[in-house]
Amino acid sequence: MPVTITKKTFKKLLKETLKDEPGILKEILLSYPIEVATKDDIKLLIEMMDKRFEALQREMDKRFEALQREMNARFEAVDKRFEALQREMNARFEGVDKRFEAMDKRFSMLTWFMGAGFSLLALLIALLKLFG
Repeated sequence: MPVTITKKTFKKLLKETLKDEPGILKEILLSYPIEVATKDDIKLLIEMMDKRFEALQREMDKRFEALQREMNARFEAVDKRFEALQREMNARFEGVDKRFEAMDKRFSMLTWFMGAGFSLLALLIALLKLFG
């Protein structure tokens, strides 16, 4: 079962231990070696980090370029489909336009025939009244 002590009690015990055995602190510090980084170590670490960053940047650039190529290919496919749809719509509208032009010609001819027919009928009625 763990023992709980207060900060004040810990300080008191530490002081007593250091009085009784003054070399214990040195032994504790030496048992846990502490490494201090030199300028060369830090430079090496920075170089390693730079290389990792550059490699990561190159990988990201490759991925971006691949993604860009894929997007361009998809946009081109969409453009082709849109152009095909546009051509099909234009062909349909041209067909409808031709039909309307043909109907317009028929109505024009019908109008002329009706005008000529009414004129002929009016002439016949006038002649019938005049000579009849």
